[in-house]
Amino acid sequence: MPKPKPKDRPPGSEWGGNEPPAPGTARRTRALFIWSALALILLLVIESTRSRVDRGELTYTALITQVTRDNVAGVEIAPDRREVTGTLRAAITVDDRSVTAFHTYLPFTDPAPLVQQLEAHKVPISATSAGTSWVTFLLSMLPWILLAGFWIVIARQMRAGGERALSFGRAGVRPVAGERPDVTFADVAGADEAKAELQEVIDFLREPDRFQRLGGHLPKGVLLVGPPGTGKTLLARAVAGEAGVPFYSISGSDFVEMFVGVGASRVRSLFQQGKANAPCIIFIDELDAVGRQRGIAVTGGHEEREQTLNQLLVELDGFTPTEGVVVLSATNRPDVLDPALLRPGRFDRQIVVDLPDVRAREKILAVHARKIPLAADVKLDEIARGTPGLSGADLANLVNEAALFAARRGKEHVDRADFEDAKDKVMLGVERRSLVLSENERRLTAYHEAGHALVNVLVPGLDPVHKVTIVPRGRALGITASLPEEDRHSHTRAYILGRLAVAYGGRIAEELIFGPDQVTTGAALDFQQATDLARRMVTQFGMSDAIGPIAIAEREEAVLGPTVVARQPVSEHTADLVDREVRRIVEEAYARARELLTTHLDALHALAAALLEHETLERAEVEAIVAQHPAQPAPSGNTRRALVEV
Repeated sequence: MPKPKPKDRPPGSEWGGNEPPAPGTARRTRALFIWSALALILLLVIESTRSRVDRGELTYTALITQVTRDNVAGVEIAPDRREVTGTLRAAITVDDRSVTAFHTYLPFTDPAPLVQQLEAHKVPISATSAGTSWVTFLLSMLPWILLAGFWIVIARQMRAGGERALSFGRAGVRPVAGERPDVTFADVAGADEAKAELQEVIDFLREPDRFQRLGGHLPKGVLLVGPPGTGKTLLARAVAGEAGVPFYSISGSDFVEMFVGVGASRVRSLFQQGKANAPCIIFIDELDAVGRQRGIAVTGGHEEREQTLNQLLVELDGFTPTEGVVVLSATNRPDVLDPALLRPGRFDRQIVVDLPDVRAREKILAVHARKIPLAADVKLDEIARGTPGLSGADLANLVNEAALFAARRGKEHVDRADFEDAKDKVMLGVERRSLVLSENERRLTAYHEAGHALVNVLVPGLDPVHKVTIVPRGRALGITASLPEEDRHSHTRAYILGRLAVAYGGRIAEELIFGPDQVTTGAALDFQQATDLARRMVTQFGMSDAIGPIAIAEREEAVLGPTVVARQPVSEHTADLVDREVRRIVEEAYARARELLTTHLDALHALAAALLEHETLERAEVEAIVAQHPAQPAPSGNTRRALVEV
C-alpha cells in the first residue's frame, strides 16, 4: 500500500506510516505503565493485609490457653508459613479491642504438638498451602512483570527513531503548537517591509502551482537579519501560521556537540523530517552558531562545526523546486557567515528586520497593551516618540514593567506615571535608593551631572536633555539622559563633536569646582566612550583631514596553516598619525567643554543646587535654569578659588 501524502494524513499525524509517534504519546504510555504498576502493588499489599485487619494477633501461649478453655471454634493451619488462623467461641480483648478471630505464628516448623492439643479438645482443623494463594503468586511474578514492562518501553523508544539511549545523532526538532503555529501577521506589529517580502513565501506555500506555471520556483532559503529583539523568530512563526504548514524549529547551537559527526547527523535528520512533511517550514535560529566562515576559527574544536556546516550546505542544495520546503534562518551577525551559505540557491533572500521607527513602535506598544487596562492619560504615540532605539522585545518589557508598577501601587489602571517609571527603568536602569551616599559624594555627583547637562543644552544641534538625576541607577551614581525628538539614522560631524564635548562636561565640572586634585574616577566610562567615538571618526567615518576619506582596520586576522595570527594592516607612520588625530579631536572637545562651563558657572551652580534639592530634573526644568543664568566672562584664578570655597 503506498504511503499517504501529507495532506491525506489525519490531523496531528505528520510523521507518516513508519515514523515515530509524537513525543507526548510516548510520555503518556510511560506514565500509564508506571501508574498501572503502582496500582498493582497497592492492590497486592491491600489484599495481603485485608484478611488480618479484623483479626487479633495472639501469642502461641495465649492460643494454647484459649484451647484449654475450649474457646476455640476452629483453626486453619498453613505449615509453609508457620501461621495459624481461626475463630473463637467467645470474644476476648486483644490490644484494647474485642475480637472473635485471631492469627498467630508457630515457634516451630512441626505443627504436630499443636494438632495433638487441638484434637484433645475436639477443635475442627483445616490446612492450607502458600502455593494456593493468588496474592502470593502475583507477588512472586511482580519482578518479572516490571522487567518485561521496562524492556517494552525501551523497545518503543528505539522504534520511535530516536534510539535515545544509544544515539546522539537525532535532531532536537521541536514541532510548535501541534506542528502549526497559531501566530499570524496580525500579531506582529511593525516590520512592514519584512512582512511584504515574506508574503511571497506564504503565497508560494499556499499556491505553488500559480507560480510554477510561469516558470518560477519556491525560494529555498530566507535569512532574517537584524539586531536582537526585533522579532525575527516571531516573524518566522507567523509565516508558518499564515501559510498553515508545519513549523520545525531548532537552534544553530543544537547542531554542535562534543561528539564527532553528531551535528551532521542532526542536519540530515532535520531535513529528512522536513521533506517527509512537505510543504513545511524549517526554522534555524542563531544561524551564526553553525554557519561561521570556515577556516578562521581559533579553537581546536572547529572541525566538527565545519563538518556540520558542510552537511547543511549539501542539504540546502538537495531540494528540488517542487518539494515545498522553505528554510528560514535568523541571525544578528551576518558579517561572520560563510559566503557559501549566502549565495543564490541556498539562502535566496536576505530580509532586514531592523529596529522599529516611531510609527512601528506605536503599533508594537498597541499590540502589547491590548491585555492591560490603560488609563485615559496614557498616549502611546508619546511613549513611542520617547523610546528611540528600543527593539520590540524592549517595548514588550516596558509595557510589562508598567503593569507591574501599577499592580504594586494597587491601581486599577496603568497610567502615564507607571509608563514613565517603566521607561526610566528600561532605558536608564533600576533605581538604587538603598545606596547611601555621603554628602560630599552627593555634591560631587550633582556637579558632575550638571556639567554634562549644561554642555548638552549649550551645544546647538544635540538631542535635548530628557532627564538628569543623582539617584544611583544600575552601576552609575548619576545619569544625564538625552532623547532625540525624531529618529536619527545618520549623524553629522558637528553632532559627533558636540557629543564628545558633553562626555567631558562631567570631569571638567569636577575640576572647576573642586580642583584638579579632587577629581574622581566617575568619568572613566565617559573617557572610554569619547575615545572610541573619536577613533571611529578617524578610522571609519573619514572625518579627519589628516587621514582623509579612508577606512583603517585596527587589526586583521590571517590564517597560516592551523593557526591564526594577527597583523597590523597599516604602517607605523599611519598608526602614529591616527593616534595623534584622535588625541587632537578629544583635546579640542575637552577645551570646548571647559570654555562653555567656565563662562556659565552660575548656571552650573544653579543646576547642581537644584539636583541636590530635588534629585531629579526634567528637560523643562533644566532649560529654565540655564535660561535664567546667561553667560558671564571667564573668572580669574582667585574668583574660581572663591567659588570652590563656597
